[in-house]
Amino acid sequence: MMEQQAARKQKSTTQVSKEVEVSSDVYAQSFRLIEDLQSVGINMSDIKKLQEAGLVTIGGILQCSTRDLLAIKGMSEARIEKIKEAAKKLDCRGSAFKTGNEIKERRKNVLKITTGSNALDKILGGGIETASITELFGEFRTGKTQLSHTLCVTSQLSYSMKGGQGKVVYLDTEGNFRPERIEAIADRFGLDADQTLDNIIICRAFSHEEQMEIVKPIAALLADVDQGPFRLLIVDSIIALFRVEFSGRGELAERQQKLGQHLSQLVRLAEEFNIAVVVVNQCMADPGAMSMFGKDK
Repeated sequence: MMEQQAARKQKSTTQVSKEVEVSSDVYAQSFRLIEDLQSVGINMSDIKKLQEAGLVTIGGILQCSTRDLLAIKGMSEARIEKIKEAAKKLDCRGSAFKTGNEIKERRKNVLKITTGSNALDKILGGGIETASITELFGEFRTGKTQLSHTLCVTSQLSYSMKGGQGKVVYLDTEGNFRPERIEAIADRFGLDADQTLDNIIICRAFSHEEQMEIVKPIAALLADVDQGPFRLLIVDSIIALFRVEFSGRGELAERQQKLGQHLSQLVRLAEEFNIAVVVVNQCMADPGAMSMFGKDK
């Protein structure tokens, strides 16, 4: 019996590894690295300045505002305009105007990753979608983190098993990640526990600023084809550090502005790298107990 289980695990793991290798070529074509700017006349010294600021792809430059680019040491308005014009020539997205059929064709690249529950998959229309953000919200102890751990495993399953055939980045803001949960779930799906854990990259953040800044090295990781492909980014939880550091009516507007900027960062990652972004959000039945203003989630 044990030999059969071991063989099943080995077969599943081999299938996943083999199909990930096949899909990596498609993954590599979904974005262009910033080094390609050299081919359209941008100096390597300017490219290094952009890289030091956390910009690693052509799409990242175009999605960045001129104001943010001006904050990079040694960058002038004229230089930024030249860089953006060069980036537009290399943009994988093509024209900003697209027909409905073109969008339909692009949607064929969207993957749906199983949650491990057929009933929940049916509600979601097949599972968690790549190139978009999915929010898991609820009160304390409703299973949000458990579902996140399950997705860490199911995203590594083969396409034939409704998986994503890719790795996972887990942005942990509350210390919720538990390897032993992954091991148990991997065993359920017939995957090798050690290999499954190796395919999960955990980032621990301790302040809202660190949480937002860590998105830049995550983008660099997603852009590294030798490390990928990645199919899932989990933020557990997205609001915890913001809730601790911003409190009361007076700081609500600033908190929501920062949170909006963070969500914008995550949307960019989801669309550029065709990954599923799952954000965990804890809501409270009585937000007034925490001296918060309005309905807080």
